[in-house]
Amino acid sequence: MCGIVGYVGHRQALGVVVEGLRRMEYRGYDSSGVAVLDGHGHTAVDRKAGRLANLEAELAGAPAESFVGTTGMGHTRWATHGKPTDRNAHPHQDSTGTVSVVHNGIIENFAALRTELEAAGVELTSDTDSESAAHLVAREYRQGPSAGDFPGAVRAVCRRLEGAYTLVFTHSDHAGTIVAARRSTPLVVGVGDGETFVASDVSAFIEHTREAVELGQDQVVVITADGYEVTDFEGVPATTRPFHVDWDLAAAEKGGYDYFMLKEIQEQPAAVADTLRGHLVDGRIVLDEQRLTDQDLRDVDKVFVVACGSAYHSGLLAKYAIEHWTRLPVEVELASEFRYRDPVLGRSTLVVAISQSGETADTLEAVRHAKEQKAKVLAICNTNGSQIPREADAVLYTRAGPEIGVASTKAFLAQLTANYLLGLALAQARGTKYTDEVVREFAELEAMPDAVARVLETVEPVRALARELKDSRAVLFLGRHVGYPVALEGALKLKELAYMHAEGFAAGELKHGPIALIEEGLPVIVVMPSPKGRALLHSKMVSNIREIQARGARTVVIAEEGDETVRPFADHLIEIPAVSTLLQPLVSTVPLQVFAAELAQARGYDVDKPRNLAKSVTVE
Repeated sequence: MCGIVGYVGHRQALGVVVEGLRRMEYRGYDSSGVAVLDGHGHTAVDRKAGRLANLEAELAGAPAESFVGTTGMGHTRWATHGKPTDRNAHPHQDSTGTVSVVHNGIIENFAALRTELEAAGVELTSDTDSESAAHLVAREYRQGPSAGDFPGAVRAVCRRLEGAYTLVFTHSDHAGTIVAARRSTPLVVGVGDGETFVASDVSAFIEHTREAVELGQDQVVVITADGYEVTDFEGVPATTRPFHVDWDLAAAEKGGYDYFMLKEIQEQPAAVADTLRGHLVDGRIVLDEQRLTDQDLRDVDKVFVVACGSAYHSGLLAKYAIEHWTRLPVEVELASEFRYRDPVLGRSTLVVAISQSGETADTLEAVRHAKEQKAKVLAICNTNGSQIPREADAVLYTRAGPEIGVASTKAFLAQLTANYLLGLALAQARGTKYTDEVVREFAELEAMPDAVARVLETVEPVRALARELKDSRAVLFLGRHVGYPVALEGALKLKELAYMHAEGFAAGELKHGPIALIEEGLPVIVVMPSPKGRALLHSKMVSNIREIQARGARTVVIAEEGDETVRPFADHLIEIPAVSTLLQPLVSTVPLQVFAAELAQARGYDVDKPRNLAKSVTVE
């Protein structure tokens, strides 16, 4: 997720801005840049692809007077529109170099805006959606209804923009002023003594001040060295929420949480919402990158999903949705096994490669094997510009932002969301779902961030239970239908974080061996199907619970709200919102993440950095 910092005050802005960017490196990025106003009608800009060190090396070689000034801003970019290159790095400027902008988020109507600008003779120099905002503000400032009014020009342009974004602007004729706007993506103001900051995260300025103001939805802030003013997009003064940051610098980088993973669990509603955003256009699901035609998708007669770890579990869940919505057969393979068993592939096979990093070695080799066999490849990935999307025929990006914790949480839920989008895209291309059905399914998906947020508001009993069970030797997980892959994911989280024996089983297999593991006091976590959506499976699961409870197991049951039939057989009941069957994993997974993280903490382990594990596995 992009990092933004802006500064107006009494210090040299360049040092403040670069240090702020360094504080936000944990967010993940693929390029960076800065802009500094000299107070004499000139803005110095530098930007480089790659790590922040690349930018710092170039700045070190610049003439000393080039970046002198007390107003400036910087940006670390997580590429969305356009490859991670120097020309696509931020800040962007209008054609005169007067207006500069940095941007976090997605401007969904950028194509229409770009066409409008090009028709007016404007030559855009990047592939981004962001650059158009600089040109629009410059034009509005020169000749629009807000001519000569810098904040007014920004507000006028914001009223035209669609999507989720944070935009920060400078104007060469207004050194000492920065104007920033927020819709959906975060932006905070830091209030110091004779200096003011804007940033994506308080970590960017906490070294200088702990007094902050959180901007609300659709608000514009004007900052100067003397303070700030906040309005809505119409210019009406808006109320603000000042707060004091009581974390130290290290904690601020984690948003006040003890571990990144805990922060990332809380970010899951936003990760799901961001992954959905912009993918339904005129009743049709659109991919991020598509070098496949609708005819290519109609010709698909079989789907393979290849992935590793948590991504593999998301693939198991993709199978349920894709088969149900498209009637296509789907096989889910561990990427490390895929090419070694000589799978039957051809021109009508679609291989879906799921990878958080886009660099997972086993998955990358599976992609290359599929391409050699002339199969079509679609990548689901969280990292723009990484190798797997570059080699794929089509791409769906998860918009989870950088995930620092090794054990996947928000990336996993974002992958589930992308899997559903893929299923709908295939269904509409093949004609197995009409437009109104696609729109209805998408609306259900759009309601899921709120459902996930509701789960997060009620997990304190889960934390308490985890602390209570910290000395258990093992934990078993049971599920049926979509609950089975959720059980596997819950067990994996406990293995990764708490280093304890944990296994997930399909509940129907209980009598075929695993029931021998049941002993007095053994915790067994059961993911219940809906009593409405899967009534037959629900009754069978109740029988499973009674069997293991009769043998002394301690039952922890995850069930939808209102499911009273299971209550008598649950030693511990965890309730989740009632949602459609296929989408239930988006809410049933969350308590298992919280349980694993809390149990690992109770055991004294580092939740973010479990032993022997790496975030991205780049060797086979």
